[in-house]
Amino acid sequence: MEKREFNIIAETGIHARPATLLVQAASKFNSDINLEYKGKSVNLKSIMGVMSLGVGQGADVTISAEGADEADAIAAITDTMKKEGLAE
Repeated sequence: MEKREFNIIAETGIHARPATLLVQAASKFNSDINLEYKGKSVNLKSIMGVMSLGVGQGADVTISAEGADEADAIAAITDTMKKEGLAE
């Protein structure tokens, strides 16, 4: 299992547009990928799950992946987070 922690720096947090981009990035991989926030974990391939967390600016989140392509999945999601100015 691969894990990576992020601090959300985007002023609007993970709202509809960035959530869509993260879901699209995660959906390219076979691994199980989860987003954890405030003790709740959701499937990062589910737009409704991601939106239900209400992740705002300043939040600390953890993304975990488990499967054959877990390292590639975490790398791609990290790239998406940074490219979109979501997290550091």
